[in-house]
Amino acid sequence: MNRRELLVGTAGAGASLVVGPIETGFAASVKAQGSAGALPMPQPSRTLPTRALVQDPSRTLIERGWLFHEGDVIAPAPDGHNATYLSVKAGNALGAAAMAYDDSDWQSVRLPHDWASAQPFVKTANISQGYRVRGIGWYRRTLRLDPADRGKTIGLQFDGIATNATVWVNGSVVAHNWSAYNSVEIDLTPFARFGDDLNVIAVRVDAQAMEGWWYEGAGIYRHAWLIRRAPVAIMTDGVHCDPRRGADGAWSVPVAVTLSSIDRAAVGVTVDVALLAPDGKRVAGAQAAATVLPLEHATATLTLAVPAPRAWSIETPTLYTVVTHVLRDGAIVDERRIPVGFRTIRFDADKGFLLNDKSVKLKGVCLHQDHAGVGTAIPDALLRWRLERLKAMGCNAIRCSHNAPAAELLDLCDEMGFVVMDENRQFNPAPDYMAQLEWMVRRDRNHPSVILWSVFNEEPMQGTEAGVEMLRRMAHAAHALDDSRPVTGAMNGAFFDPINVSSIFDVVGFNYYQGDYDRFHQLNPTKPMTSSEDTSAYETRGAFASNPAAHVQSSYDVEAASWGDTHRATWKKIADRPFVAGGFVWTGFDYHGEPTPHEWPTISSFFGILDLCGFPKTAFDIHRAHWVDDVPVVSLTPHWTWPGREGQPVVVLVMSNAERVELRLNGRKIGEQAVDRIMGNEFSVPYAAGRIEVVAMRGGKVVATAAHETVGKPVALRLTPARTVMAGDDEDTQPVTIDAIDAAGRHVPTANLPTRFSVDGAAIIGVGNGDPNSHESEKGNARSLFNGLAQVIVQAGAGRGWIVMSATAPGLKPARLVIDRAAIVPRTQVPATYGGQAIREWRRSPAFAARPDPALAPIDGDNNSWAFVRSGTPVQAAAEGRWRLYRASVTPWRRIGAEGGTIRFASIAGKAELWVDGRRLASKAGAETGPLEAALPAGSGVRQIVLVVEAAADGVSGILGGVAMEPLAR
Repeated sequence: MNRRELLVGTAGAGASLVVGPIETGFAASVKAQGSAGALPMPQPSRTLPTRALVQDPSRTLIERGWLFHEGDVIAPAPDGHNATYLSVKAGNALGAAAMAYDDSDWQSVRLPHDWASAQPFVKTANISQGYRVRGIGWYRRTLRLDPADRGKTIGLQFDGIATNATVWVNGSVVAHNWSAYNSVEIDLTPFARFGDDLNVIAVRVDAQAMEGWWYEGAGIYRHAWLIRRAPVAIMTDGVHCDPRRGADGAWSVPVAVTLSSIDRAAVGVTVDVALLAPDGKRVAGAQAAATVLPLEHATATLTLAVPAPRAWSIETPTLYTVVTHVLRDGAIVDERRIPVGFRTIRFDADKGFLLNDKSVKLKGVCLHQDHAGVGTAIPDALLRWRLERLKAMGCNAIRCSHNAPAAELLDLCDEMGFVVMDENRQFNPAPDYMAQLEWMVRRDRNHPSVILWSVFNEEPMQGTEAGVEMLRRMAHAAHALDDSRPVTGAMNGAFFDPINVSSIFDVVGFNYYQGDYDRFHQLNPTKPMTSSEDTSAYETRGAFASNPAAHVQSSYDVEAASWGDTHRATWKKIADRPFVAGGFVWTGFDYHGEPTPHEWPTISSFFGILDLCGFPKTAFDIHRAHWVDDVPVVSLTPHWTWPGREGQPVVVLVMSNAERVELRLNGRKIGEQAVDRIMGNEFSVPYAAGRIEVVAMRGGKVVATAAHETVGKPVALRLTPARTVMAGDDEDTQPVTIDAIDAAGRHVPTANLPTRFSVDGAAIIGVGNGDPNSHESEKGNARSLFNGLAQVIVQAGAGRGWIVMSATAPGLKPARLVIDRAAIVPRTQVPATYGGQAIREWRRSPAFAARPDPALAPIDGDNNSWAFVRSGTPVQAAAEGRWRLYRASVTPWRRIGAEGGTIRFASIAGKAELWVDGRRLASKAGAETGPLEAALPAGSGVRQIVLVVEAAADGVSGILGGVAMEPLAR
């Protein structure tokens, strides 16, 4: 990330100004004017988020056209022996998994989707999951596959489903999955249907199952993909290409490419691999031959020698690209593009963590994967925004707590310069769970950002013989797939027990137990160690006195859990010990669930350096002073609007990385101190309205300042986006901040008032305000300001245009915001297919010489004179005549019966008339093959559908394609 001189403030401090450089990624690109009371956020930028590299062009997003039902759907019990016999046959699933199930009144949703984020808070619901009822839900989607895809490998991939999932395709169970955190990949090839013979995907999600003690969301909450590959192609995560430096200092990229085949014969292919420099120029390449047997796998291996590559580092995250092609008969049939970084990592028992042979202190945070308003279904652009905020704080390391993250998070860490502790969820070497660990390592082993595999968090068996044996097997599995990264785990005790898992770990992770760092190091002088989790301090953003009865925690960094410590005291213990590789603060952001130290009505944590919305607390400024080395930092806590406290002492906390700080009130010097970079500097100041300012100095020169002013009552609202331009790709997302300002245009940090808002050109997908005690809905168009701030998350529509947003509050001047929506081509999505209610079974009359009466029907019980046929069956005109009737008796789906709909014939040969319940609805005048559709009036009960067909000149007639009744569009 580039750095520039900026003037910004922090939300925890109220109406503040901070003069000094900060990351441009922190949504800032404009230097603000030098007046106090500016919005306590960086100024918006005009930068569009870069789109991730298309690594696998055989994958297409399949996130539109899904239908959702909240609650379980109990399948009816089969009636009798024959029904039971059929119910256990392939393709004959019952209930909501059945192909013909009536889903017409289900809700239309787009993925990613976390249905729990829209739930109310319920006191009797699980406390750890944030008092939200999760339950069971169903998803269904109809999929049309192009006939041109016949013969290809067809797959379906869900990147994350919370929590336990069963997937059916065309009435057959194709997958069971027991974790919310691993991908589910399904081979659709043997089940696939093509053309008008549509496919039906059904997913039952049991979110009552819990893997964690935090909010985990519910539903298909990560991306979903349709895979279409050549018969012989690279498997998912089938390229391993992590660069290595040899003992002689020379760099190479060993490449292993795993191929699979659905062909019916052995196939020889050529694997061509090239390394592209950051500017796109080819710097190395090689080829290898492979033969893949039918329905088998084969691996091609080769090595690229790379002279003097540019290094990947936290400051300069330089990425190369490994491009792999599979050639069959000289033609490219498959491709992967994988970013890689040239860097070395090493953990040393005395020096801590070394990146490219240089000691680097891990300045890390632990992250759960939810955000205000959207729960766990976090859009990619919002992931980037969250990481930008951490980068601005000087954070350089992420611990994925306590599970494998979305792949997009690691892509962003590669690009932005973070190192990552990649964490497994379940401590269990049994096959189902070992598969989850192996999946994580295979998926993530090419990422330069990943430096540690963590196999568990705080397991009670860590001090037992069984725990040691479990860990041995899991560590062995990780090393077998990746021999370049150490294995760790987050221990919370048993460090000195006669038998404990630290003997197996390559790097020992300490969750708290800061007082034991020295003892462990003395007893284990050759064992590297890091804090894997620390701090657990409490803060309520914008509050500066604890009120246990109101569930409010002071933001002076004085409150902490009994097992942890304050932000300042914790970092001092880590910073003073070179042998401790670094630390991971619990947590970077507040998160739903695990409300600590308070329970109901508190619904989220107080641990975050930033709150649920990503608004900074005082801890943000504390860690900027700790972690930012190359630019001057100074901050001032608290805000300076305290009516009624005139003359009373106010504790002022100053954090800085400079040499000296001087505090001034209304131009009068209050005091000057040498900077204590870790613990900060405190001043006791009798309150007087006006301007309080701190000046930071190095070598006697002012390098940064921060100031607050006493502000007046709120008179107006203000809307501030992170960016003034968004991609018109129906996907780009950003948070917009709502705050109140006084008559001078200054942020009012004490405003707590209701606001409402509307938006055109975008959708509101979530709202929040960072209050851990708020029970307001996180959906909709209303949210109260909490200590001056609230947030609306908007998702841009498609195409060039404008996003216009407005906000109102009683008694205040409304705000209006216009955001430019750029013409950005959306990522390709599998088109939504609404299969509707298929009508497959028909009775076909004998041939007639003249047009028959549409009311004509076989006598009840006559199973012989009219044929039983399925749609798609043509017939030749008989000698008796060219006319025939087709009849079907159908009970429409609930919504179609209530509202009406459309009946569609994909293909009819011959002239035709469509009659429903004795009423002619439409006709097809031409004899050539073609479609027919008509509006279907509402009507419940059995409907009589009749098609009168006159054969074409060649004598062919009939229903050649699918027939379906579809609900009216909403």
